[in-house]
Amino acid sequence: MLDRYFQASRKYICLITIVGAVFVSVALKFWLLLIEAVPFNSDEAIVALMARHILQGERPIFFYGQAYVGSLDAWLVAGGFVIFGEAVWVIRLVQGLLYVGVIVTTIELGEVALGSRRAGNLAAWFLAIPPVVVTLYTTASLGGYGEALLLGNLILLEGFSLINALGDDRMIPTWRWCLWGGLVGLGIWAFGLTLVYSLPVGIALLGYWGHGKKLVETLRLFATWRAVFLILLGVLVGSAPWWIYASQHGLERLIWELSGGAIAGVEQAPWLVRTWDHFWTFFLFGGTVIFGLRPPWEIRWLAMPLLPLSLTFWTGVLVHIAGRLRAGQSHRRGAGLLIGVMGILFLGYLFTPFGADPSGRYFLPLTIPLSLFAAEMIIRWVNEYGRWIWGLAGLILAFNLWGTIQSAVEYPPGVTTQFDPVAQVDHRYLDELIAFLNEQDVRRGYTNYWVAYPLAFASGEQLIFLPRLPYHEDFRYTSREDRYPPYRDLVENHERIGYITTRHPDLNSCLRNYFSSFEVSFEEQQIGDYHIFYDLSRDVRPEEMGFGGGSEEIECDEE
Repeated sequence: MLDRYFQASRKYICLITIVGAVFVSVALKFWLLLIEAVPFNSDEAIVALMARHILQGERPIFFYGQAYVGSLDAWLVAGGFVIFGEAVWVIRLVQGLLYVGVIVTTIELGEVALGSRRAGNLAAWFLAIPPVVVTLYTTASLGGYGEALLLGNLILLEGFSLINALGDDRMIPTWRWCLWGGLVGLGIWAFGLTLVYSLPVGIALLGYWGHGKKLVETLRLFATWRAVFLILLGVLVGSAPWWIYASQHGLERLIWELSGGAIAGVEQAPWLVRTWDHFWTFFLFGGTVIFGLRPPWEIRWLAMPLLPLSLTFWTGVLVHIAGRLRAGQSHRRGAGLLIGVMGILFLGYLFTPFGADPSGRYFLPLTIPLSLFAAEMIIRWVNEYGRWIWGLAGLILAFNLWGTIQSAVEYPPGVTTQFDPVAQVDHRYLDELIAFLNEQDVRRGYTNYWVAYPLAFASGEQLIFLPRLPYHEDFRYTSREDRYPPYRDLVENHERIGYITTRHPDLNSCLRNYFSSFEVSFEEQQIGDYHIFYDLSRDVRPEEMGFGGGSEEIECDEE
């Protein structure tokens, strides 16, 4: 009788823990949206525009202008638009629901990978109140990070199921192999970042196939090739949009995009120098961001009174992880796969062009293994040293919450995806900008990437300004910023155009000089961070001034 009572109590407590973690996660995101602490960035605006275009009949396969991030996020947002209407908060709602899925599946990972439901429950709280970088990229959409985290967890869960069945020589239904392959394929299309999950599982499966125990060799070989065929079939089905795009545009371009070819041009140093740069930025920038010591967009320490404690705690977690694969450790198989995710991500960051981006977003897959191992370590310490150790977990959560609040209340920049200060445009004046442009009948023109797409979405695509102007202080520009070709005819065939710049006085001076040299009169208006050139006596296109011609640094001679 008592055993039944205690079992029911544990289930009840577990349910309260799960519901509590989900509630706190949702409440934190709701508060951030309520105080408008998360700016509406251009990448997110592209997702919103894609969702709108899907409802209008378009069928994009990839994020506009980037053939390595699939359009899955836009399709989900389109579903949200159908139910709730076209609004920015709907995009964040979709991200919030995806993150709830991440929390719930992480709880299951705790039991499956580490054999501890308690570790999964505590890890859920580390995810409910995470470092600010995790809150940021699971609130604002950049096209696929929420989907990548959820699909990654599902790939691990199904992978654990297959590996355990192989280890016990149990029969595995056909659909299970296809399911895992389908998740891998879907992940490859949605976001290639999911490879950090599927590669460790794939390597583990190959290891089991290479060391059969009880099965007859011939039968084992047959079963192996059958499983490989089923997995590949699932991968092909799951990544079908990827192959459709390849048939239309060529496989080489897709592979180039997936391997970071678009980023590779940023780094001009020799390979060895680049690799070394990636190595130290991983620890210097990656570590401080993923542990919540600083926000990803600037070097500023958060929650200073608790920072030494947090740094010491996460150092202890890393020591715990290092010893997790020693002989005699329980659930070494599951721990090894979680460590494999961390290792593959490190190698990918080290040796691919994606290591040129230390903003913190590529470190997100580390969050789940770190949370699970941290929870496991705390539970061990509770068993060894007493219940007061739970207070340590509370302090780490307090540190994360403090850092998030500290970041949110400092607006601008707010909790922003822009780590370059030049790109941190204050879009709180966007409605005022739209009203001014409509009043002056300036509905077409040219601007930079960080203005073009928020303006297009917020105005219902009534105001179309092509991103042909540089925003970097050194006047660098890449034509990849011009993401949506149908807008080009709308602007280039329009006779009354304007220019919008942001936080770039040198560019403003450059434009004035060009207009004067062409004997073109104009008016100017400043609205927040936006500087508008309008009422030009004749249309002057960016190409006449040397802007928007490709990937280059533009020279501007000031008089």
